[in-house]
Amino acid sequence: MIVVLVLSSVLCVSADSLHEDLHIVGCSASDGEVMFSLDGEELWYADFIKGKGVEPQPSFVDHVSYVEGTYEGAVGDQAICKENLKIQRKSIKDPLVEFDPPSSPMIYTKDDVELGEKNALLCHVTGFYPAPVKVYWTKNGVNVTEGTSINVPHPNKDGSFRQTSRLEFTPQLGDVYSCTVKHLSLQQPLTRIWDVEVKQPGVGPAVFCGLGLTVGLLGVAAGTFFLIKGNECS
Repeated sequence: MIVVLVLSSVLCVSADSLHEDLHIVGCSASDGEVMFSLDGEELWYADFIKGKGVEPQPSFVDHVSYVEGTYEGAVGDQAICKENLKIQRKSIKDPLVEFDPPSSPMIYTKDDVELGEKNALLCHVTGFYPAPVKVYWTKNGVNVTEGTSINVPHPNKDGSFRQTSRLEFTPQLGDVYSCTVKHLSLQQPLTRIWDVEVKQPGVGPAVFCGLGLTVGLLGVAAGTFFLIKGNECS
């Protein structure tokens, strides 16, 4: 039995601009999460394995940095969360936890596929409870760990969670990748396969144009031939 305690607070909601600033603190006996987001996008989360805060913001947005000491505060939040969890487990024996399974994984690339050019595969699942899920990658049937990462669970409005795992890769024709998702609610893991395909430009119009030009030239040549023959006979 796994018990998870999640404390979330909406820090700021404006009726005029409709922005939502969210702070989540979650913990279990073995895992923990502290995360800040704005309008559903992660701005900062604590990586307790590497011992630092992470700001997973794309380069094309105005970067928001958190003050020094935010990670240390997250560590303190975890200590409080786990103490509260112990108290709740003592007061509630054998708590019932309803499991919601994740959706079927969706795999897509970060950029358009070009052979030999670095890219990223994204594996996204949503609708599961409790968090987190575990995601595993393979390339041509072989497990891959290098170049993989996964964001912290992000809450949906219905109380479920969503997560996205990322695999850095260089597309080569014929390579086959798979994303496998495991969760407490699943008796069997969910797997989605993706293979490298490159869209080729259409050749139909060029072929038909070339064929039409050839037929036209043959028609002109045949007409000229019969015109000369007719003049010789007369």
